[in-house]
Amino acid sequence: MQTETETQKSIRRRAFSAAFPHTIPILAGFLFLGISYGLYATAAGFDFWYPILMAVVIFGGSLEFVAVEMLLGIFAPAQTLIMALMIQARHLFYGIAMLEKYKGTGWKKVYLIYGMCDESFSINCSAEIPEGVDKGWFMFFVTLLNQLYWVCGTAVGAVLGSVISFDLNGLEFVMTAMFVVIFLDQWLKEKKHYTGIIGVAASAVCLLAFGADSFMIPTMTCILCLLTVFRGPIEKAGGLG
Repeated sequence: MQTETETQKSIRRRAFSAAFPHTIPILAGFLFLGISYGLYATAAGFDFWYPILMAVVIFGGSLEFVAVEMLLGIFAPAQTLIMALMIQARHLFYGIAMLEKYKGTGWKKVYLIYGMCDESFSINCSAEIPEGVDKGWFMFFVTLLNQLYWVCGTAVGAVLGSVISFDLNGLEFVMTAMFVVIFLDQWLKEKKHYTGIIGVAASAVCLLAFGADSFMIPTMTCILCLLTVFRGPIEKAGGLG
C-alpha cells in the first residue's frame, strides 16, 4: 500500500509529465527572448545579476525590457506605476477568465496568480487536462516551467552579455511567431471558430481605430464583452468545445 507521501509524489509526477509537453513551444521562445533580454540589460550597463533578479521578481516580459529604460531614467515612481499598469493591463482580463479554473487549487493559487503570463494563460485556459491528472498541479507546473525557461534564458544572456557583444536585431519576432502557433493550434482544436473570429475581428477593428500602440486594452475589452454577450449562443452552437 502506498503511503500518503508516495501518493502525492505520484500525483505530482503525472501532472508534470502532462504539463511539460505543452510548454515545449514556450521553451524555445522564452530561451531566445530571455537571452536577448539578458544581453540587452547588460549592454545598458547593468551587472549580470540585475536582469536575473528582475526575471524572477517581475516576470513581465515586455515590462522587463521597459524597466531597463525606466531604471536608467529619472526617478518618477508615479509615471513608472502608470506605465507598468498600461503594459500589463491585459492581465486583468486574464485573471477574470481564470477565476473559475483556479478554484480549489489551494496554496498553489497564490503562485498561479503571481506567475501567470500570456503563455501560461494560453495553455492553462485551453489545454485538455488528461483524466486522472490533478488540475492544480498541472497548471502549477505549466506556470513554473514557463518562468524557469524565462529565468534560465535571461541568466544565459546576462552572463554572455557581460563578456561578449551581440547584435539583437530580429530576436523580438520569436514571440510573435509563438503566438501565431498557439492561435493556430487552438483554431484547429475548436469544432466551430466563433471565438477565433471574434478575437481576430475585434483586434482588426481596434487596431484601425486606436493604432498599434494603444489597441491592446480596447481589444481585450471588446473580446470580453462580446464573449459575455454571446456566450449562450456560442455554447449552444458548440463554439467553445
